Amino acid sequence: MRHDDDRLRALMLAGLAGDGAAHAALLRALLPPLRGFFRRRLSGREDDVEDLLQETLIAVHQRRATYDPSRPFGAWLFAIARYKLVDNYRRNGRTSARHVALDDRDELPDEFAFAEASDARSDLDRLFGDIPEKQAAVLRATRIDGLSTAEAAERLGIGESDVKVSAHRGFKALADRVRDSLR
Repeated sequence: MRHDDDRLRALMLAGLAGDGAAHAALLRALLPPLRGFFRRRLSGREDDVEDLLQETLIAVHQRRATYDPSRPFGAWLFAIARYKLVDNYRRNGRTSARHVALDDRDELPDEFAFAEASDARSDLDRLFGDIPEKQAAVLRATRIDGLSTAEAAERLGIGESDVKVSAHRGFKALADRVRDSLR
C-alpha cells in the first residue's frame, strides 16, 4: 500500500487543530512505514525495532508543534526517525551511526514524497551561519557526522573539554536564535 503524504499531512494538521481522533489515526497510520524503516536497518533486532518505533511515535506526539505545514510531512517524520536510530546506535556503542546520512535519498522510504535534501542542508547552513565558526564545526562533527567527543576533538585539533564547551554554547546560541524567531 502506498502511503500518501498529503493524507498524513492532513491528519497531522487536524490533530494540531485539536482533533484527537485524527491524531490517533495519524499515529496508527505511521506504524507500518516506521516499522519497515527500522526493520531495514536493524534486521534481526526486533526488540530494538519496537523500542525505536515507540520512541519515534512519542517524539512525533511531543514535537508535533514543530511541524512546518509548508513542508512535506514525510520528511519531518523520517528526520525524527533517523535521529532516534542514531541515538540508538550511540546508546549501544555502534559506530555505524555516522553512516546514517541526512542527505542520502536511498535512506528514505519510497512511500513518501520528500523535500530535497538540499533544503535540510541549507537550513543547517543558515542556522550554523548564525553562530561562531568553532561552535558550528563542533555541532556538525558531533551531531551531524556522529563523531564522539574524542573523535571530534582529534578532527578539529582542539581538546575534548573545548568540544564539550563549544557544543554547549552552540546549542544555547541555536536555542536563543530559534526562540527569538518564534517571537
